[in-house]
Amino acid sequence: METARVLVAADKFKGSLTAVQVAERVTAGLRRAVPGVRVETLPVADGGDGTVAAAVAAGFERREARVTGPLGETVTAAYALRGSTAVVEMAEASGLQHLPEGVFAPLTATTYGSGELLRAALDAGARAIVFGVGGSATTDGGAGMLSALGARFLDADRKPVGPGGGALAELAEADLSGLDPRLADVDLILASDVDNPLTGPKGAPEVYGRQKGATEDDVVALDAALTHYASVLGPDHAALPGAGAAGGIGYGALVALGARFRPGIEVMLDVLGFAPALARATLVITGEGSLDEQTLHGKAPAGVAAAARAAGVEVVAVCGRLALPPEALGRAGIRRAYALTELEPDPAVCMAQAGPLLERVAESIAHDFLT
Repeated sequence: METARVLVAADKFKGSLTAVQVAERVTAGLRRAVPGVRVETLPVADGGDGTVAAAVAAGFERREARVTGPLGETVTAAYALRGSTAVVEMAEASGLQHLPEGVFAPLTATTYGSGELLRAALDAGARAIVFGVGGSATTDGGAGMLSALGARFLDADRKPVGPGGGALAELAEADLSGLDPRLADVDLILASDVDNPLTGPKGAPEVYGRQKGATEDDVVALDAALTHYASVLGPDHAALPGAGAAGGIGYGALVALGARFRPGIEVMLDVLGFAPALARATLVITGEGSLDEQTLHGKAPAGVAAAARAAGVEVVAVCGRLALPPEALGRAGIRRAYALTELEPDPAVCMAQAGPLLERVAESIAHDFLT
């Protein structure tokens, strides 16, 4: 097929390959099988970790700032800038990757550094900010972020409450009058792959608290503390889609920063220039580490496949592990999925050898769809 033009638009394989590396390996495999094939790569992300890297791969400039990590230590965090548009990833400042192995702080981890990172983007001239939220170590409702941007959260003695979600149980007064005035003129988009509310059975503490080290008692305490926090700040926003994203940082952005929520993959496809790349393609290859039920609910491959199907372009997927039946893939717009575990059933070996295995999978795709 001389006219074949392949667009590789896949997310990272978490723990194995970045989205950029996935694109490189798929391209290498395709070209080994069909040397003349035209391949365009557009690494994608859905607002979670890897979002800044995807923006940089698409031509944004990588910037760095020294900010406060989730445990109060200083960390280096990156954001991406092109013109007056910034892509800020909260996990860069407040993500689980900043916690030492086996160390969690579910009650005290803070999003203060995420606010500092937003401020760095404002200082760099950003007037439109895509705020990707996911992968957080925190459950503080965004209180730390808002504090870094000028808000004050006080207890009954008018002293600042401590860091983290647990301390919000002591909140008596929220003073937002000192928020950075530049925020009023910024288009802030909350980009997330989850639409949970802040609290309750589908809220941030109950659904995501345990993966951040919360015990059952911690989950109950955090839910109560965030419910109280929302009663002081604005209970109406607590039920909005995305309020529960990244330990409730979504709520803080929605209630106090005037953010608007959009599914992360939709935002990122716009920012990365997916539509013109899609218009040039005859086949799209998407994917992520695990294609499973979660994929169908706002993850990158589902967003890519939906856009491609709307444009009438065929889609296949690559993944480390496949946990979806063919009919579910078909409903999502994915013609076929190729899993690395089909070549190497041992998960540990599969993750360690993900790159070479992915090249072999890409060769199979070339034989099946390009020759």
